[in-house]
Amino acid sequence: MKKLVVLFAIVCPIFANVQQYDGYQVYEVTAKTIHQLQDLIDLEQSGSYDFWNRIGFNAPTDIMAAPDRITQLTDYLSKSNIEYRMKISNVQQLIDRPKASAKLGPHSPRYNLTWDNYYRYDDIVEFAYELAASYPQLVSVSSAGQSYEGREMILMKISSGGDGTKNAIFVDAGIHAREWIAPATVTYIIRELVENYAAHPQYIDDVDWFFMPLINPDGYEFSHTNVRLWRKNRRPNDDVNSTCIGTDLNRNFGYHWNEGGSSDSPCNEMYHGPEAFSEAESRVVRDAIWAEANRTKSYMTVHSYGQYWLTPWGYTAELPDDYDQMYALAAEAVAALTAVYGTQYEIGSGTVLLYPNSGPSDDWAKGVAGIPYSYTIELRDKGPVYGFLLPPDQIIPSGIETWEAFKVIAENVAKMP
Repeated sequence: MKKLVVLFAIVCPIFANVQQYDGYQVYEVTAKTIHQLQDLIDLEQSGSYDFWNRIGFNAPTDIMAAPDRITQLTDYLSKSNIEYRMKISNVQQLIDRPKASAKLGPHSPRYNLTWDNYYRYDDIVEFAYELAASYPQLVSVSSAGQSYEGREMILMKISSGGDGTKNAIFVDAGIHAREWIAPATVTYIIRELVENYAAHPQYIDDVDWFFMPLINPDGYEFSHTNVRLWRKNRRPNDDVNSTCIGTDLNRNFGYHWNEGGSSDSPCNEMYHGPEAFSEAESRVVRDAIWAEANRTKSYMTVHSYGQYWLTPWGYTAELPDDYDQMYALAAEAVAALTAVYGTQYEIGSGTVLLYPNSGPSDDWAKGVAGIPYSYTIELRDKGPVYGFLLPPDQIIPSGIETWEAFKVIAENVAKMP
């Protein structure tokens, strides 16, 4: 019973008050044997702790514990002989830190985004429409559909024209609500593409771009107003007789759905939903990708954190037949990213580098939509202390370095048959 109460406190808050994280701690743990890996998997499946990133073998995993569960966690880790260290001593202190940072500089006065802070859903939507109004020859915005709570899910097309046969790139961000750096970085890249078009016209003239900068708007807003570390969407699970809210949208796509690395418990952070594409948001993204799939050569879904450039497959350790080509392009993109500030990324299959996860969007994009270069990009940081709580002064550096990687993708996509 105690486990269930704690589960609701950590994973499934359903009240309107703002979640506080005073005394919550994050521990970095490393599984170095198969038995230790299984112990961590069992711990995650219990739902008693918030695993901030995917479990990996000989790779760090971050686990958040409520104050009254810390001793139980460390006892469990010690009993399993799993190495651990405290990474964040008080989560609320990181959330409460001052939010000032360097400003980007001159930009359109018609929108609020300045990439000096993390902005809200309305600001992101305003940015998209104002960019389209200011640059109608390059940008168009449409509604791809609505979220469960009725928020518009915007789709931005960036193109200098043509007959609609140019190779395309599709990018989305914000599928997990708490990963604020993802939509911030993607909107920075959109701004760079459009407002600095004259400096590099080839990146729009040679390729069409489709962006969905925030594909879990309900969860994202909830993470700003109520529970900073909320992950899932906001649809109630009363259809499966649960009072816990939300589905992990990145376990809800219909390609090898529910084949490992997800949960059938609605209270678990990785709940895959009652069936594939049960969620409005995943269906909207599916349909938007499908509409342009015949000419889309690269799909990139932007997440945080850990600094990984991941390829399919998530459901199996087997690699795609064209894995060598996928890896080569990823390596070229990551080299350009690293050249800016020295930020190091690991490249490889998510299952091989980390742990299986079935039902992610990149698996579906490659396996069903047939988009050859489909990737999951896990942005900053890798440590030592921030995780999902990346300071806003890292938004612009993240945008700058990731833009360099996107340039490489675009240059290659433009040349593909």
